[in-house]
Amino acid sequence: MMRKYLDIPQFDALPAPVYFRYDEFGADTHSAAHQHAWGQLNYAAHGVMQLEIAGQRFFSPPQYAVWIPPDTEHSCYNPQAIVYRSVYLSRELSQGLPAQACTLVISDILKAILGDFANRDLNVAHSPADQRLAEVLVDQLQQAPMQTCYLPYAQSPGLLAILQALHADPGDNRPLADWAASVHVSERTLARQFIRELGISFGDWRQRLRYLRAIEALEGASSIQEIAFDLGYSAPSAFIAMFQRQAGCTPEQYRRQARRG
Repeated sequence: MMRKYLDIPQFDALPAPVYFRYDEFGADTHSAAHQHAWGQLNYAAHGVMQLEIAGQRFFSPPQYAVWIPPDTEHSCYNPQAIVYRSVYLSRELSQGLPAQACTLVISDILKAILGDFANRDLNVAHSPADQRLAEVLVDQLQQAPMQTCYLPYAQSPGLLAILQALHADPGDNRPLADWAASVHVSERTLARQFIRELGISFGDWRQRLRYLRAIEALEGASSIQEIAFDLGYSAPSAFIAMFQRQAGCTPEQYRRQARRG
C-alpha cells in the first residue's frame, strides 16, 4: 500500500517570530524526514502523534507536546486521525527552550491559547491583544515541565524484550518480579535498570503505554468498561482515574470532545 504523505509548509523564512499552524490529519499518514531553521512545537489535541527525531522515537498524546529545536531532522507518523496544533518559533526565541528534542507538559493556559488561535484560524498574531497572548505562550513554553521522552525505549536486549512484550499486550498484569525472572535478573536489578535506562519506573512506563493505547481505543466503538479490562484494569473506576490524571478529563469526556471535533 502506498504511504500517504503530509504536505510540509515551505518557508524561506518564518512569516513572524511566532507562527501558528493547525490541521487535521487522517489515519496512517506520514511526513517525510526534514529539518528547518526554526524550532517547532508539535501537539495533538486529540489522538497520538508519533515522531522520529534525530533517531529517537517520541509520542505526543494530549497534555504533552514534543519540542524540536532548530536544524533537527524529524518525521512523523499518525496511526490514527489526529487534531494537530503546531507552533514555529524563530531561532532567537528557540534559545529559551531546550537545546535537545524533548517532551513538554502542556498547561491549561497553553491549551487555551492554542485552541483560541485555532478556532480563529490565526497563523500570525497581528493585534496587540493577540501579540500579548503569543508572548504568554512563549513564556509558558519556557516554563513548561520537561521530560526527555514520554515513552522512552531501551537499548539493552533484556529490557527491550520486556517493553516489546508489553507493547504486544499492555493488559499484561504480571508483577515486576515475574518480568525479572523472564530475563534472569533479580527484581531489584530490573527496577534499577528501568530507572537508569528509561528514567522512570516499571509501573510508570506501563501506565503511560496504557494511556496511549486508551486514546487509540477511545476512537473506536468499545465501551469504557471493555477498554479498561483490555488494558488490565480490574475495574473501570481505576482506569478512569488513571486516564483523568493523564488527560485532565475522563475517557467519556475525551471521547465526546473527539467526536465533536
